[in-house]
Amino acid sequence: MTHAPVSGEPRDPGLQPERTRLAWRRTTLSFTVVAVLAVKVGIQDGTTPLAMTGLALSALVWIGFLAVAHRRIRSLSPARPELLSHRSGWLAAGCVIALAVFGATMLH
Repeated sequence: MTHAPVSGEPRDPGLQPERTRLAWRRTTLSFTVVAVLAVKVGIQDGTTPLAMTGLALSALVWIGFLAVAHRRIRSLSPARPELLSHRSGWLAAGCVIALAVFGATMLH
C-alpha cells in the first residue's frame, strides 16, 4: 500500500510531473475546443441577447481557466513541483461547470 507523502518526505522526481503537465495541456485544449464550438453555435443560431451573454461569459470563463492552467503548468517546471492549491482546484472545476451552464443557456 502506498502512502501520500508527508510534508517532510521528498516527492518522487519521476515522470509524474511531466504526465500532469501534459494532462493540463490536454484539458486546456479540450476546454478551448468547447469554447470555440460555443462561439460557432452562438453565431449560427443568430445573435440573440441571451446567446451573446452566454458567449461573452464563456469567453471570460475560458480566459480564467487558461490563467489557472498556465499557472499550474509553470509550477510543474521545477524539479520539485508545488502542490495544486485548493483555490486553484476549485477555480478550475468552477470554470468547467460555468462553461457547461453557459453553453446550456445558449442552446435555449
